[in-house]
Amino acid sequence: MGEPKAEIRPLDRPGDLGWTIQAHGEVYAREYGWNTDFEALVARIVADYTDQDGPRGAWIAEVDGTRAGCVFCVPDPDAPDTARLRLLLVDPAARGLGLGTLLVRRCLDFARQAGFTRMTLWTNSVLAAARRIYQAHGFTLTAENRHHSFGTDLTGQTWSRLL
Repeated sequence: MGEPKAEIRPLDRPGDLGWTIQAHGEVYAREYGWNTDFEALVARIVADYTDQDGPRGAWIAEVDGTRAGCVFCVPDPDAPDTARLRLLLVDPAARGLGLGTLLVRRCLDFARQAGFTRMTLWTNSVLAAARRIYQAHGFTLTAENRHHSFGTDLTGQTWSRLL
């Protein structure tokens, strides 16, 4: 068998939205013990995406035709010049193929083309692999706060960069 065929495509097929919610819920429960409160948050973010005005985009990573990751880019409602990177996920079985990097790059390119001048994101400190991708793309940590969410104690982080 040859190398896996990876591609990034727009989130535009039936099942993509539901897959995003389900995959986040399952992966974060398995890897971090997070409860269904996290899956509910993802469902709200996905629902808001479908109703949001302004430039927005979402992409699915596929490996050999199977969904393996996603990312969303939406306007920040509090800062018209700022885009928000949301819901970056790479399925554990597809890690190491560079999908996270490709997804973040697609999001940054979209935000620049849409006229945004800044991008922010919110994550948690336990997501070390995602943080490494963000740092490699020029994001810097701008705020941290401890919180109890998804059934566990966490440290939330806000990262940002100019475009």
